[in-house]
Amino acid sequence: MALRDKLLDKILRGTSDANIPFADLCQLLNRLGFDERIRGNHHIFTKAGIEEILNLQPRGAKAKPYQAGA
Repeated sequence: MALRDKLLDKILRGTSDANIPFADLCQLLNRLGFDERIRGNHHIFTKAGIEEILNLQPRGAKAKPYQAGA
């Protein structure tokens, strides 16, 4: 299983939300076709056809647990 598949599986299972590396989460969203823009420490992800905007912020090197599992 590829690293991105493992990360996606980990996120979807919701068992390790506090241990998701922020850089890996951003890379996964980019590979899934999201556009990224950065304002300070806010990484804003958008994608055509998806109304929700993802506004993610790192907590150290990890993604904030409530954002990774949302």
